[in-house]
Amino acid sequence: MRRILPIILSLISSTILAGPGPLSPAELKTLLARIRENRITQADFQEERFLHLMKKPVVNSGKVWFQPPKKFRREVKGNSPSLTVSDGHQLWIYYPNFKSAERYSLGKRSPLDSVIAAINSALNLEDVENTFAINATKIGNGYELELTPRTPSMKRVFQKLNLRINDNLRAERTEMLQLNGDRIVTSYSNQTRAPLPTSTFEFTPPPGTDVTTPLGR
Repeated sequence: MRRILPIILSLISSTILAGPGPLSPAELKTLLARIRENRITQADFQEERFLHLMKKPVVNSGKVWFQPPKKFRREVKGNSPSLTVSDGHQLWIYYPNFKSAERYSLGKRSPLDSVIAAINSALNLEDVENTFAINATKIGNGYELELTPRTPSMKRVFQKLNLRINDNLRAERTEMLQLNGDRIVTSYSNQTRAPLPTSTFEFTPPPGTDVTTPLGR
């Protein structure tokens, strides 16, 4: 769980009002509906992890694809590449440099189920009102949303998630504050709404891969 949570959390890992200021409940409802109508399916990202034990942030970049409610794919490039894929039934994390993969079963009261459901709510803003308490503000070039977990299980994972939405109703930036004070800041670019083939969310370990099941399932 300690290894997978930062990966999933990273995934959080897309003009209605005339003037700036806090949104009313009715305005927030309208905004969320408009964002869902214009949801993106893929984007490039750059992630900075600010760890209290390190002087400089850990920087990663890559691409992410997602399809509500539980499908996503995240590819990290660079010297330490990784691939995280969920088809809604199982989640894979593949480390090509080490020829190793981890498999996690979902939908069987796994400890990951509530986390993935909440993160996908944040990514796609589907049913997000039931997962988070939301404060939203209109700013000069879009909107800022502060999401605070409602459930005890999510409160044990992170404190809050801030999202910046641009005037095109697409996510530009997320910032997650974890319980220990660490922060994960992710910026998104080249967002698109292109349909995705089913194969996007499928994964088969290459021959010779060492496969483990950390949760024993």
